[in-house]
Amino acid sequence: MPLRIAFDMDGVLADMESELVRQAETLFGPAVKSDALDPPTDPQADPQQTSAETAPDNVSPLLRLNITLRQQRKLWRHVESIENFWLTLKELEPGVIARLAATASERQWEIIFLTKRPRSVGYTAQAQTQRWLESKGFQLPSVFVVQGSRGRIAAALDLDIVVDDRPENCLDVVVDSKARAILVWREDEKQLPANTSRLGIGVVKSVAECLDILKQIDSPPREQPRVMDRVMRLLGLKEPASA
Repeated sequence: MPLRIAFDMDGVLADMESELVRQAETLFGPAVKSDALDPPTDPQADPQQTSAETAPDNVSPLLRLNITLRQQRKLWRHVESIENFWLTLKELEPGVIARLAATASERQWEIIFLTKRPRSVGYTAQAQTQRWLESKGFQLPSVFVVQGSRGRIAAALDLDIVVDDRPENCLDVVVDSKARAILVWREDEKQLPANTSRLGIGVVKSVAECLDILKQIDSPPREQPRVMDRVMRLLGLKEPASA
């Protein structure tokens, strides 16, 4: 049977963060850009509120911005006012979506795209995402704008593999489904959450590397034992997760 694979959008395929940084500089000036992981505290904000909670639908927190929680809320309101905002994003790895499309067609993989994107002015978030993927070379993409546990979604859709850039989503996948989770981690390996490998979460540095591994997973059955050993080693896993 063909592999059923889900790819997250922002942080995996689309460069949302760079565009958010650009919009924040437009609103607040160039001083907002920072290498710090934690934005300054807004004295009028709830001290228990995290930066992720200020983004709609738990979109990835803004790790490269030195702005208050109040400014983050203002930024997201601004983003939602931009017509077809999700069509403006750049591809994180130029050409990788076209490569994904070609590989999926050759191997007859069933690909879906998952996102929690909020709606902006213009087309719906789903339609914007579909048009963006088509512009990058993936025709007729299946896009799901979703909420809740990625693991439950993987179980409901009977997925084999979920590719995501957020460790918590990958953990949901391995806990709540039988799918394998692959974490695209472009940050310093020292910042990788502990026990990722022990939990059965594979880690890659790019989508291109992920595609190479997926092709090995999808090798002919007679080669499977040898290839699976290599794949698990490439992913940093001690043993294969249950398919």
